[in-house]
Amino acid sequence: MLTKAHIPFYIQLMRADKPIGTFLLLWPTLWALWLAAEGWPSFTNLAVFCLGTFVMRSAGCVINDYADRDFDKHVKRTESRPLTSGQVTERETLQLFAVLVAMAVVLVLFTNPLTWLLAPGALLIASAYPFMKRYTHFPQVVLGAAFSWSIPMAFAAETESLPMEMWLLYAANLLWVVAYDTYYAMVDRDDDLTIGIRSTAILFGRYDRRIIVALQICSLALLYYIGTRANLSWPFHVSLLVAVVLFAQQWYATRDLDRAHCFKAFLDNHYIGMVIFLGIALGS
Repeated sequence: MLTKAHIPFYIQLMRADKPIGTFLLLWPTLWALWLAAEGWPSFTNLAVFCLGTFVMRSAGCVINDYADRDFDKHVKRTESRPLTSGQVTERETLQLFAVLVAMAVVLVLFTNPLTWLLAPGALLIASAYPFMKRYTHFPQVVLGAAFSWSIPMAFAAETESLPMEMWLLYAANLLWVVAYDTYYAMVDRDDDLTIGIRSTAILFGRYDRRIIVALQICSLALLYYIGTRANLSWPFHVSLLVAVVLFAQQWYATRDLDRAHCFKAFLDNHYIGMVIFLGIALGS
């Protein structure tokens, strides 16, 4: 059973003490809400999706640690996680995951039937992601699909439709996620090669940074096209230029493939998501 004494460890399992993942999920969700509403979304949808990003990201982290419990002890970055180090049990981990999923279900009930229909997809993809690294070099693509699923849900909640702009935004975000999570995977590449974990960082090899840049360019091109279709004004275009500069900084900073520099490049994507959101909000 979940116990009060273990709350600090549950917080670590949920990564509530490391909000970067929540922000990386939140910004594209806000992009979608503002584009769908052509301005401010409804207060209910804004509250539901802000809370929902935290809850679902937390659930994803918990099930990820459960799936990786036998691998994490062999990776420098993850060897001290609560489940791996024995501070919480497997049963507690699954119970915490169930509680978070139940909270997400309650939040979805405040939306509409189309959003309800899409909700199981979010749970399915988020639950499948941790296991993909065993079978494919593209777990980052699955993560991109999971981190982008809030986009169709946001459009469904706000407009009760799934227009072409939504699918373009989904693709743009998926490409961006694969790019920044490849930087993240580059941090663990040596450990992953030793224990048999697969990733795009391993697949791309010495072409990793070049492919990341190509993915970033394609994502920005799609965002530019979406902005044109939505008649977004100059603040949005300025935000894309700022994103180009920030992407260039990441590319330069990771030229030595140092673990710390790759991890910082991953973290800095939070600012890119925020800048693009401001461009959409101010340009609507």
